[in-house]
Amino acid sequence: MSTTTMGSEKTPINLHRGWPSTSLLPVEPLKKAAQAALSREAIRTPSSALLYAPDPGLQELREVLAGWLGQFYGAPHSGDDGSTTKTTTKATAAAAVADQITITGGASQSLANVLASFTDPSYTRAVWMVAPAYFLACPIMADAGFGAPTGKMRAVPEDDEGIDLDFLSAGLKRMDQSSHEDDCDRHQQAENSSNSERTGHGQQPLYKDPYPYRKIYRHVIYCVPTFANPSGKTMSLRRRRRLVELAREHDALVVCDDVYDMLQWSTAIDSSEEADLNRAILPRLVDIDLSLGPSEHDRALSVSTSSSGGGTATTINATGGTSPTAAQSKHFGHAISNGSFSKLAGPGLRTGWTQSTADFALGLSQTGATRSGGAPSQFTASIVCELLRSGELQREIESVLRPAFRRRHGLIMRAVEDHLTEPFGVAVGSGRLDGGVFGGYFIWLTLPVGTDKGPFPGARAIAERCKRDEELIVGYGGMFEVQGDEDAVKLDHAIRLCFAWEEEGNLVQGVERMGRAIKRMLEEGPSSWQGVGEGEGNGRGADEQK
Repeated sequence: MSTTTMGSEKTPINLHRGWPSTSLLPVEPLKKAAQAALSREAIRTPSSALLYAPDPGLQELREVLAGWLGQFYGAPHSGDDGSTTKTTTKATAAAAVADQITITGGASQSLANVLASFTDPSYTRAVWMVAPAYFLACPIMADAGFGAPTGKMRAVPEDDEGIDLDFLSAGLKRMDQSSHEDDCDRHQQAENSSNSERTGHGQQPLYKDPYPYRKIYRHVIYCVPTFANPSGKTMSLRRRRRLVELAREHDALVVCDDVYDMLQWSTAIDSSEEADLNRAILPRLVDIDLSLGPSEHDRALSVSTSSSGGGTATTINATGGTSPTAAQSKHFGHAISNGSFSKLAGPGLRTGWTQSTADFALGLSQTGATRSGGAPSQFTASIVCELLRSGELQREIESVLRPAFRRRHGLIMRAVEDHLTEPFGVAVGSGRLDGGVFGGYFIWLTLPVGTDKGPFPGARAIAERCKRDEELIVGYGGMFEVQGDEDAVKLDHAIRLCFAWEEEGNLVQGVERMGRAIKRMLEEGPSSWQGVGEGEGNGRGADEQK
């Protein structure tokens, strides 16, 4: 299909949209799964998929997921040096168990519910986001009370291993010290003002009462550890371990969007060196955290709630069983895995999951909207359950998605080499330091600052020129800066390309068009681009497309 724009006929190409191609959606398997779900005898019983779900979600799907996730994440994993090593701790290979899992309405809704249930903007010091960041997570943080006016949304630079932990550690320490000093000042002023704790960081949560099922964390750290959106990077094992240690030290919750983990393929030339793609290349942060057991903050919480005398009555949980009381030992943990079927079976399903400690899972299931409406996506959860139970989804991933994305990734990488790297020196990220496996939807380009002939245009200027002259949409670096903390990690010379949405021929043609636009800009000189996008923020608007 072609459109005529500004007198020139071109087929629009969108290398920004982070959606799966419609040609890759499992339409026929979904038809069969929906028919099977509606044909089950339980459809006319109180446990019907057409009625309200239990708060933690469809129990059958939780159990099926427990087995599937246990198989994928419980295998040997690659070490930092690329060698294959056996898992030696029970958590890095722990089989997932159903009571650690909640069914969600996808990773975005799940993130919003986690923030609603486990943070308080008067007490939670900051939300730390690895930058470049998944930019549509920023408004979710803002809706939870951590928007730019609060100064609580903070950027953490990515490094070659996925996250600059020296930067994060210094920031956590500085924030905690500042908060401690503020708390002391407020305590002294409390008698003079009944509203003294309504700004800054309180000693106790001000707006939310988490007991008996939840707790409020001092910090939230948000990241995409494997095949990150937007950079494509994978966080190394030693960074994962140290990040969990920092979270446990500073009472932080690490929310990991683990949405691309299963979309992985080998980049090895020698087929004998290819990894087992049905096994995770690295343990999740939640697995590492679980292996360490309750933290000092968990133990302190159990002691404090017990001594307070609150919540000692026996209560009945969402599934009809007896719930632990606040006086009993609690283990909320410091990392959760936020998963989704959007990238595996289609974002329209709006179905995902979290995996965490059992206490955290129960607390998340008690989010107000969930208690009122039941776990979201009950009917589509039953369809996904049929897909998994029959093995259809696993076959789609192995025989359709991985081969298609491997081919698409290879095409766009070769096109970048031919049309951007060789003529202009544009660099492209490889994902992991040791290579071998790539995955996800995106590649990340780094533009040169200048050439021997003069300056090089910035990412936003190139993106606007591509859209104007070439009917090509790309994601420019400023879009992936953290709102309110843009200066901490500037991304003026970076571009994200998605290879999942457009058909294969358009991937190559889109990169060719970008090369033409850059060539034209360099020939015209800096006057043709200088000032483009300056003073206009990051340009986020209605055309945001994941």
